[in-house]
Amino acid sequence: MYITIENILFIGSILLFISILVGKTSYKFGVPTLILFLSVGMLAGKEGFGGIEFDNLKIAQFTGIVALNFILFSGGLDTNWKSIRPILGQGVVLSTMGVLLTCILTGTIVWWLTDFNIYEGLLLGAIVSSTDAAAVFSILRSKNLALKNHLRPVLELESGSNDPMAYFLTVALLGLVQNPASSIASIFPIFLQQIILGGLLGLGFGYLCKLIINKIKLDFDGLYPVLAIALMFITFSATDSLGGNGFLAVYLCGVYLGNHKIIHKQTVVNMFDGLAWLMQIVMFLTLGLLVTPSEIIPVVGIGIIISVFLIFIARPLSVFISLSFFKMKMRRRLYISWVGLRGAVPIVFATYPLLAGIEKAQVIFNIVFFVSLSSVLLQGTTLGLVADWLKVSLPEVAKKRSSVEKFLSEDSKSLMREIEVPFNHSITGKQIVELEFPAEAIIAMIIRDGKFITPTGSTIIDGGDTLVVLAEKEAVLTTIASNFEKLT
Repeated sequence: MYITIENILFIGSILLFISILVGKTSYKFGVPTLILFLSVGMLAGKEGFGGIEFDNLKIAQFTGIVALNFILFSGGLDTNWKSIRPILGQGVVLSTMGVLLTCILTGTIVWWLTDFNIYEGLLLGAIVSSTDAAAVFSILRSKNLALKNHLRPVLELESGSNDPMAYFLTVALLGLVQNPASSIASIFPIFLQQIILGGLLGLGFGYLCKLIINKIKLDFDGLYPVLAIALMFITFSATDSLGGNGFLAVYLCGVYLGNHKIIHKQTVVNMFDGLAWLMQIVMFLTLGLLVTPSEIIPVVGIGIIISVFLIFIARPLSVFISLSFFKMKMRRRLYISWVGLRGAVPIVFATYPLLAGIEKAQVIFNIVFFVSLSSVLLQGTTLGLVADWLKVSLPEVAKKRSSVEKFLSEDSKSLMREIEVPFNHSITGKQIVELEFPAEAIIAMIIRDGKFITPTGSTIIDGGDTLVVLAEKEAVLTTIASNFEKLT
């Protein structure tokens, strides 16, 4: 069966529906949902029960890039600056030096064991060098793993920020494979350009996006998430066109917005959380359809060797060397080494050699597919077990709070005060999001002309309003009231 314009919606919706149903029960059997999404795609493919013919590499690559934008941006929105600040150095070193070392170690063993030349070996190493954000985010959050000593922020920061490094290495080494006469030293200026521009533009676009979202007045609240999507893609494409790393920019833009006040922030965050899951499903389904299972069999032998080397030697060595600059217990280092999941992103990156038409592109793709599959199957199913074994997991009672518990504890303040806004006050005419209220307090209600108004971030303060402010501490309320008096 070929996918056509007439049947793509029907086929896509059926596969999506099946994936959701399968994923709903997957963890009862200890199988990560991402593997099941991939399996559904393979079963629906040309060698499966569905018999769907899909071999369009450009569409598969485009789907992967779009999906990765959503996944990284959503991961950025969920990244709490307070939680990552203590471990920022660890995360940055792992996502740069750790990726580079993994690439070199894996590429060298591939070159030594196969007929690949050194650049081809390093290219394969680059493709599988990063931990997969989709795999790590989804498995850690769906298993609700509670880890000691900031381990979870380290893992999520690394997985969310190391794809840009792997992408750069993949593109750079692909260029060296195509032009062996080029010097490997020539990629260093490009690397600095990509990282510096990607970082600066990511934060710059984050600031600009915050201003746009808060200043623009849309007639429908539901358009704010749509606006965020448009700004996300502008950030990626503009950064990429200017020579920066678009993936890094998108992630940092998400981090900036996630840690600043924007209108309808919770709505935007919730929507991107759902879209990130949708993109994960679509990405794995697409890659499952793209792969030909019979072509994987010939590379199983070398695939097992590379997987074992990557999981038990290359990844641990890279982590231990990278984290040698930091004081950390051995069991924490071991657990970080174990959470080096490879997922859909390496498979997406493996389409670049295919589209470039290099000699060993198909072999590289098949090996990467097998390595990613084995990584999620082995490591993804044992994260909780290994955490308990290494004694880095918290007791059940100390596990991460549910979203409902978090909402109740953060937004249901225990102290209340009514603050009247004089007609000549400097905040009149401003939106609530512009007031820079402390995080420990919220404006729960506004009394205006005898009517009760439930405020949103875009609600404009009028003179004569009475603000019903809730806070956790009396000192916060006192500070707010004092600031209001000073601004009068």
